[in-house]
Amino acid sequence: MNKAEEIRKLRENTGMNRKEFCEYFDIPYRTMSEWERDGRHAPDYLIRLLAYYIRMEKVRKSNIRDREDK
Repeated sequence: MNKAEEIRKLRENTGMNRKEFCEYFDIPYRTMSEWERDGRHAPDYLIRLLAYYIRMEKVRKSNIRDREDK
């Protein structure tokens, strides 16, 4: 799997669209778009950090809404 596929799969696994993902992780929208279209490459360490954070914090769109409601 290439980096573009990895980053897109991470985002899709959270259930977020690109805009929500960018806002949650404070990543510029254009940067994320370039990464997913394979125009630029996300650094390996960043992909690992995002994957780790998403897994450990159980980042899902539904979980984020629950936190905001409380």
